Amino acid sequence: MSVIAPTEVATRLIESFNAGDWDAFRADVADDVVYVEAGTGRRIEGADAYLELCRGWRAAFSDVRGTVQRSLEGGDVSALEVTWEGTHDGPLATPGGTIPASGRRATMQATLWTEIRGGLVAEVHHHLDVMALMTQIGALES
Repeated sequence: MSVIAPTEVATRLIESFNAGDWDAFRADVADDVVYVEAGTGRRIEGADAYLELCRGWRAAFSDVRGTVQRSLEGGDVSALEVTWEGTHDGPLATPGGTIPASGRRATMQATLWTEIRGGLVAEVHHHLDVMALMTQIGALES
């Protein structure tokens, strides 16, 4: 049995998200996955809740695309530097309420620290520049 590198699994998750391939996305996620969003304080537990959150991001930014700029790994952990780009063309659910579509393009830098257990994504810590995003979509004044 071959062991899949953590960076390969984490990158595959980004690719599935980009394609909106929720079956492939779910196949790489552990049932008890934990997702922590550093920029908002949001913490999600369980595969279904994580999938719902990711679908919500794609509903808010239907053309969103994550591009991996750099990666590193050690043991069962992968760190990806990602640039997210998309058009805010749907309502964005946030911990503070829903932000209506602005029609504006946004580019946001992020890192995703992903822990892999048994070949599946077990934990994700997403550090994203929420202030830049909110400013670009007009939710905050610059």
